[in-house]
Amino acid sequence: MARIFITGSADGLGQLAAKFLIDQGHQVVLHARNAERGKEALHKVPSAEKVLIADLSDIKETKKLAAEVNTLGHFDTVIHNAGIYNQQPQLMFYVNTLAPYMLTCLIEKPKRLIYMSSGMHVQGSSTLPDAAHIDRINYSDTKFHDVLLSMAAARKWPEVFSNAVNPGWVPTKMGGKGAPDDLNKGAETQVWLAVSNDDKAKVSGRYFHHKKEQRCHAEAMNSKLQDELLNLCEQVSGVRFSE
Repeated sequence: MARIFITGSADGLGQLAAKFLIDQGHQVVLHARNAERGKEALHKVPSAEKVLIADLSDIKETKKLAAEVNTLGHFDTVIHNAGIYNQQPQLMFYVNTLAPYMLTCLIEKPKRLIYMSSGMHVQGSSTLPDAAHIDRINYSDTKFHDVLLSMAAARKWPEVFSNAVNPGWVPTKMGGKGAPDDLNKGAETQVWLAVSNDDKAKVSGRYFHHKKEQRCHAEAMNSKLQDELLNLCEQVSGVRFSE
């Protein structure tokens, strides 16, 4: 049995992944943005171990969340699933980029890390803003940041399996009811990477879609660019990535 923490698991792909993992006999801790959503999450996933509350757009709350996760003990896998779309640029940077960075840095190192990206990440810019101009980024940029972060963790922490996932355009609250991809398949890949003993899942520094490796942004493996992102996130958050 594995123990997994999933951000953004009050609904959508995160909640579905939690249900799949619990059905397989694993222990899951949920995360929700506020207490009301947390209550709803536990109602929908009553077998979850616990739900933790934090607004990932707030640096102090994100730090507190990491501390609460560590208080609960060791986790085998952390899935950075939380994300927002079509919001103000700075808000998207804080939730989609900065929060997974901070939680990666602050949560006790797990055996596996999974970062939810998007097929749209290939449109992300390989020119990073400075800390004073994060309001110039867009959604695709933040999803590219998630891939960069996963590759940086894979490079710097060789003992950890760290990978990024494109769940596809699925019918969630974010994706919309008309999204054409399969919702179950959108969650299955993160579940597979989280716990499977399949040799194809026990890899690192890869980008997956529906359990298959795919090519990602041409600059994702650029170690200099990865380090630039880590430095940017450190400047904004005050949290350092420990090698």
